[in-house]
Amino acid sequence: MAGQLTLQQVLERAIQKEIEAQRLYSDLSQKAKDTVARDALRDMTRQEKGHQNLLERYLAGKLRKGALNPGLVVDYKIAETLEEPEPPPIMGLKDVFLLAAVREKAAHALYLGLAQIHPAGETRKVLEDLAAEEQQHKLRVETLYTEVAFPQTDGG
Repeated sequence: MAGQLTLQQVLERAIQKEIEAQRLYSDLSQKAKDTVARDALRDMTRQEKGHQNLLERYLAGKLRKGALNPGLVVDYKIAETLEEPEPPPIMGLKDVFLLAAVREKAAHALYLGLAQIHPAGETRKVLEDLAAEEQQHKLRVETLYTEVAFPQTDGG
């Protein structure tokens, strides 16, 4: 069935999305002129790498308490949040931040959905923490978006 994936497939795709987010934030940090924006993007790159490592630990069976069988079929339409068209090669900075916010929202929904199918325990807590961090990333990227989309003028 379309929309049905095994937990392993979901985790593998989530890992790929974390890697893509790292690349995006790393590239943006190199282009950012504002020191605060550059530091925020570098920090987000490191956090996304941490998310990748946690998901890889789960796939390797290193998270045990409350972990589910990787072959479990998950049917709550995760594919819709993971399958998105590639952005065009040239985008304005505000559009890149908007795309990043949409991706962070999707990542938040993914981890929250995964947490909800897990029993209480270590694995569920890790997934809830990942969801909360992705929500914080969304807020940070939206803040960067507003600074680019609505720049402050000398007149206030």
